[in-house]
Amino acid sequence: MECHVKWTESGMLFVAETGSKHVVVMDGAPEAGGRNLAPRPMEMLLAGTGGCTAFDVVMILKKGRHAISGCEVSLQADRASEEPKVFTRIHFHFRVSGKQLKRDAVERAIELSKNKYCSASIMLGKTATITHDLEIVED
Repeated sequence: MECHVKWTESGMLFVAETGSKHVVVMDGAPEAGGRNLAPRPMEMLLAGTGGCTAFDVVMILKKGRHAISGCEVSLQADRASEEPKVFTRIHFHFRVSGKQLKRDAVERAIELSKNKYCSASIMLGKTATITHDLEIVED
């Protein structure tokens, strides 16, 4: 996996090109010289973690032939007050929808993601306490 990040020489705006040739723009906070034009790098890290775990949950439930129709993850995080300002707490709220989804199957998918498959949350779990809750919506 690779990524190339380039400063645009405009404030604190950076453009990242991923190994799969996708482009992501990041910006700093105005108090740090940014112009608030794009997400902060740490917001991207949190968003990527949410995407990683949602991907896992959907794949696990689909492989188990569960009738999943939607998966949303809302994340709330706290960071250390001093440098390095690592994440110290991350809470995941899963909202999974489908037909006749069994709570234990969805909980198992979340646990498998948290403990085995989602490398992003497993890495962040080295500095952050990770918790989650779950809401199932019947279609």
